[in-house]
Amino acid sequence: MSFSHPQHSPISRRTMLQAGSVGLLGLGMNHVTALRAADVISQVPRSGTAKSVIFVFLSGGLTQHDSFDPKPDAPADIRGEFSPIATQTPGVFVCEHLPMLAARSQNWSLIRSLTTPYNEHSQGHTSILTGRTPMPLGYNPVKPQSSDWPSIASIVGDAVPKRNNNLPPAVVLPERLIHNTGRTLPGQFGGLMGSQRDPWFIEASPYNSKSYGAYPDYEFHFVRGRERNHELKFQSPNLSLPEGLSRSRLTDRESLRSLLDLQRQDLERAAATASFDRHRQSAISLLTDSSVQRAFDVHNADPATLDRYGRNAFGWSLLMARQLVQAGVNLVQVNLGNNEAWDTHDNNFPLLRDCLLPPTDKGMSALLDDLQSLGLLDETLIVMIGEMGRTPKVNAANRSPGCKAGRDHWGAVQTVFIAGGGTTGGVVIGASDKNGAYPAFDGQPPENLAATIYHAMGIPSIATWKDELNRPHNIYHGEPIAGLF
Repeated sequence: MSFSHPQHSPISRRTMLQAGSVGLLGLGMNHVTALRAADVISQVPRSGTAKSVIFVFLSGGLTQHDSFDPKPDAPADIRGEFSPIATQTPGVFVCEHLPMLAARSQNWSLIRSLTTPYNEHSQGHTSILTGRTPMPLGYNPVKPQSSDWPSIASIVGDAVPKRNNNLPPAVVLPERLIHNTGRTLPGQFGGLMGSQRDPWFIEASPYNSKSYGAYPDYEFHFVRGRERNHELKFQSPNLSLPEGLSRSRLTDRESLRSLLDLQRQDLERAAATASFDRHRQSAISLLTDSSVQRAFDVHNADPATLDRYGRNAFGWSLLMARQLVQAGVNLVQVNLGNNEAWDTHDNNFPLLRDCLLPPTDKGMSALLDDLQSLGLLDETLIVMIGEMGRTPKVNAANRSPGCKAGRDHWGAVQTVFIAGGGTTGGVVIGASDKNGAYPAFDGQPPENLAATIYHAMGIPSIATWKDELNRPHNIYHGEPIAGLF
């Protein structure tokens, strides 16, 4: 059984020519060229309660001990420097630097026993972002391949009918995951599904290999500590029309004729492809639909909202995610922190205390509050996870002279934060052992987390997707995690 977007109504040659001009002439749309459209196949009725997913990814790996799974009774070199605080859920404690989320625990749950066999970033990213434990055939940890498993974002974008035909079904923001050496991490793309089913990457944050975190206020370097790079600027997608081209001209074929003359042959060839109409319709709608444009605009939000989320890259990203799901995007992946910002081998405690946990606590709390007040929390699933946890024991030998202690890579166990989308708040699934090293019981592989997302979105357990050779592939490779719904 295949499960994908509904068929769009055909559009006229005139509209096709107008829409074609959007991509071919640029029209100031620096982000629209990345729009992808899926092949049109049959549709299956939905059964889940969630309409959207906000998938918050903490690249680098959040330490479980110093966030959502404190071990206050463990030896000092395991429990670390932070103290636990009580949440509103009886018996559930979190790190002292997450006070706002602690006060909202009735709205979220934890999975404290997610496990993978990987202690390296590339394999961890691939496993979590695709929901698959084994690496695909021909896997290359330093370069995405067309033979890679498709990302969860690509699968949801393909499988769930679009709620807003003016918007792409799956979006990743504020940047794709690129290592500070310049290599792009695998696991983020369509892979075997084909590049036409990549999610749409909103490049709101410039590539930055020199510093990390929620700039401008919480920017840091792993060795040097807090600092500020004044060149960094969070830029919403440029959806404006170029100077001299009004909306009336955009919908007037005669005024566009001279602009299209030199590119008509390319346009006619593109019009013969199955995805052309949908791609161009989306592109032209992004330009002309004011409600769509507002969904991308975070800098002009009211001051109180900006203050609640935080006027930094984390807050802006989470606010944009809320606006996009409100506008009708099915899945928004939010990469909180440029690549591996949570990789705290050195200075783990000061960086978490001063730079990473505060903007996350504030932004995620504002997201929960907004979705609840708007009546959208029950239909929006929030998942927050990194590609791995961190070592139970604080490292004694630091990698960099003069740095304070940190925690190293550890895939054997980590905690997943989950909220909304029909899940029950105030629940803890599984547990790690007394040292936070391995699942004590109810260990959960990435396949079960992915199945939980698919189940919440109403994707049938027998649903499949088809590759470019029209071969069916199962969407589910695990079971939804019991106890969350």
